Amino acid sequence: MSLGRGMTSGTIGGRGWAQRFIAFLFDSLQGRFVLAMLGGLVLVQLLINLLWYKQLEQRTTRQTELAAHFVASGALGALRALRELPATYRPLLIEQLRTMGGTRFLVFFNNAEVAVQPLPDQALARLLESRVRQELLGQLPPGAKLRVTLASPVGLKVAPSGALLADLPDSWVDPSLLDLDRPAPFLVIQAETEPGQWMYLSSAMPDPYFLEQLEFFTWQRMAPQLLTLGLALLMTLITARALTSPLRGLSRAAAKVGRRANPKPLTVTGTAEVRRAIEAFNEMQERIRRYLSDRERLFASISHDLRTPITRLRLRSELLDDLAVQDEFHEDLDELDMMVKTALQIVKDTDIHENRVPVRIDLVLQKMVRDARMAGQQIDLVEQPLTVFGKPLALKRALGNLIDNAMFYGANADQHRAELLMSEGKIGSPEEGLVLLTVRDFGPGVPDSALAKLGQPYTRLAHGAKMREEGLGLGLSIVRDIVADHGGALRFSNHPQGGFEVRVALPRYPSQAASPLTTQ
Repeated sequence: MSLGRGMTSGTIGGRGWAQRFIAFLFDSLQGRFVLAMLGGLVLVQLLINLLWYKQLEQRTTRQTELAAHFVASGALGALRALRELPATYRPLLIEQLRTMGGTRFLVFFNNAEVAVQPLPDQALARLLESRVRQELLGQLPPGAKLRVTLASPVGLKVAPSGALLADLPDSWVDPSLLDLDRPAPFLVIQAETEPGQWMYLSSAMPDPYFLEQLEFFTWQRMAPQLLTLGLALLMTLITARALTSPLRGLSRAAAKVGRRANPKPLTVTGTAEVRRAIEAFNEMQERIRRYLSDRERLFASISHDLRTPITRLRLRSELLDDLAVQDEFHEDLDELDMMVKTALQIVKDTDIHENRVPVRIDLVLQKMVRDARMAGQQIDLVEQPLTVFGKPLALKRALGNLIDNAMFYGANADQHRAELLMSEGKIGSPEEGLVLLTVRDFGPGVPDSALAKLGQPYTRLAHGAKMREEGLGLGLSIVRDIVADHGGALRFSNHPQGGFEVRVALPRYPSQAASPLTTQ
């Protein structure tokens, strides 16, 4: 069983690595820059190599035609000289030529044609054979039988009896041409001089390795190009990383906007365009900081200024003789006081000043569910040991608001319960690395047209307003701000089987095993 789990994990990890690599190439600025540079360089190299290869092919073809003419002329002279001699003198002349080295051809007379295997898949070899055959047939008598073959010397037969070229004395054949690692091709010409009499001429070409000139994929040719591509890739990666490094810092800082009271300005580096973007971001960040500071001072001043007249009015209402009017005054003053406290709460409570620590969300939920069940509420919890990094009190407040809403607004005549489900984002999915929490109630749900408005301050639906008149519609907005402050996301939807659900996604803490855990 453990082996199977290991194999599955390795397979998933491989898929995740491949997806990250593809995303790097096609979705990141650095990857696209590398693709553009290398793609252009590879295209240029292919075009240059194609042009070079065509020129080399034309030059090699001309050289092959000249070599064919040269070899055909020599072979034709040997054919004429030997055919004019009486048959009894031919062996003597051949022996003398072998001893004195008077000809570049190795000559035999056989009583039958020798089967010779041509070099396979060689266009230049076929061109050479064709040109030599044409020149010889043009000078030989009509109807003469002629065989021209370019073959490998390895296993080359020189007689019908099966004698091989390699078995001949070294004085007849240069041993270097028979090297097994690099054998030079031999041109074999067989012509029938008389019925039942075949003259066998074999010789290496003037340039015995001419066929190698058109071998494109050789190490000597590909190594410099691969080295060039490798160096270009390295330089492109370094350049792309240097160009995109300020952008990565800008994106990280943008993700933290609003989470710090006094954010540090970014260092202005990079190209002119990037520097202008960083300067504009620093200015925007400073304006946001001033705005938040001014907002807090404004609301503190409003709170201070309003509490005094509210208290004064409350004291004066005590002097009223009509108790009914006095109760109406008290009700209006209580509502005004609640509005002031709520306004301050939405400014301050979503930014609770506390340190961020690893928080075991499952332990927090267990404690909250236990307290709710002691109060008589029915809550189902499916948890996993998952950890996030954040503010414990703020997270507890957000989760508490979701549970309270589910228990109060999600109740109907049949069911008065809520369901909490914890899970972890699947590897390879957009939710990978996230802790997912779903809070579902079993109430009437929310109209689809109203889903987009949820989470905005002072938003109340008809169902909730009917059940609780004194509410102000700030609970979900506080949850939204707290979740956003932790780098998470909030999604509202109606459950297919009825009821309303809120899905919270928070970044998972990467090293929960080695860090202290907080439950609060």
